[in-house]
Amino acid sequence: MIALSLAEIAEVVGGQTHDIPDPSVQVTGPVVRDSREVQPGSLFVAFVGERVDGHDFGHAVVEAGAVALLASRPVGVPAIVVDDVQSALGALARHVVRRLGATLVALTGSAGKTSTKDLIAQVLARKAPTVFTPGSLNNEIGLPLTALSATDETRFLVLEMGARGIGHIRYLTDLTPPKIGLVLNVGTAHIGEFGGREQIAQAKGELVEALPEDGAAILNADDPLVRAMASRTKAKVILFGESGEADVRAENVRLTDSGQPAFSLHTPSGCSEVTMRLYGEHHVSNALAAAAVAHELGMSADEIATALSEAGSLSRWRMEVTERPDGVTIVNDAYNANPESMRAALRALAAMGKGRRTWAVLGKMAELGDEALAEHDAVGRLAVRLNVGKLVAVGGREASWLQLGAYNEGSWGEESVHVSDAQAAVDLLRSELRTGDVVLVKASRSVGLESVAQALVEAGTEGEVAAR
Repeated sequence: MIALSLAEIAEVVGGQTHDIPDPSVQVTGPVVRDSREVQPGSLFVAFVGERVDGHDFGHAVVEAGAVALLASRPVGVPAIVVDDVQSALGALARHVVRRLGATLVALTGSAGKTSTKDLIAQVLARKAPTVFTPGSLNNEIGLPLTALSATDETRFLVLEMGARGIGHIRYLTDLTPPKIGLVLNVGTAHIGEFGGREQIAQAKGELVEALPEDGAAILNADDPLVRAMASRTKAKVILFGESGEADVRAENVRLTDSGQPAFSLHTPSGCSEVTMRLYGEHHVSNALAAAAVAHELGMSADEIATALSEAGSLSRWRMEVTERPDGVTIVNDAYNANPESMRAALRALAAMGKGRRTWAVLGKMAELGDEALAEHDAVGRLAVRLNVGKLVAVGGREASWLQLGAYNEGSWGEESVHVSDAQAAVDLLRSELRTGDVVLVKASRSVGLESVAQALVEAGTEGEVAAR
């Protein structure tokens, strides 16, 4: 964070200082909410959670080097006490962002936010110092913490914005007003909470409404609901996609033998070839979105193409590919799932598995409301249509719908199996995997299927599975 004294912070957040001998002492380290992340000069934000109260760590974090706490009650160590810690954190982020000389880039969408954010960050970092959202910490707590990690040297601040309802993104853009706003897509993620795709579009479009007239709205030309958001902003509109009308577009899209996308990148400033290190054709759209941001910020087509071709995955459990010594490939995409990302992952599996036996280990997609049965059934059917060797549906009711869809679509009923839990899936795969197999693991975060992927990776390292 840019250096601020405790007195300045107290004034910004409307707090009272307690047990602070010298209010001129500055916060020079990161602002954190996890006591394990405290460094000398830190400000520790004491949230009260369901199981843990940050105030209980007051003495420990000060001993570890924290200058003070941002807290809701005095704790006997230096603290700035406020009525609402979350609101105070947001106010501090808003104040710091206004003092930065950085360009703020914000993005949202139903699928692909984190992967696209990681691509944008890697491309822009070649031009100037860039700070970006770690993982998918894109809510009212994670976003201000990311903004507060920027320093005087930061020139680009890339912020992922999530939403679970109308007004959420409006709140985030008020904390960190963007100059460039990117909307990737409008899908069915969290549709059970929103009530429909039109409501999702309304919420996502709050990002472009927040842009200044001299800003830029970067919109997906291939998604009608996103493209229609052009009418909701006074900023310049830049379209990306495979549509011929897109300002930044891809032509000659193809997949390498290993399932990595390649395409010709066309921008208003020129054309260049891209071959990505990431897996799956869905990353083409993500790459075009990143390219549109980079183009708006002055990078050439060749610079962008080189950066995209060299970019990797920065966030765990997102199409994370491990090649085992015994020839089995594990694709850990277990961080989260919705119908769009499930379909993209299955298509990537099919591309990666040409000439090899493929497995899709899938669990439920959460928060789909009345669409849950139809969407799980459709994913199960798609697995069969893509000739996935075997679907292993893991868990309860929703998993049974996945398996039933595959069973009804299949010819012999051998294309799928339903198992009770993650350990059962591991046991099945350990007994049946053979050299050359490709295994995709994916479900909503609450299912915890990353344990399956991790167990399978470790099994290969330990030599538990012999070649057959």
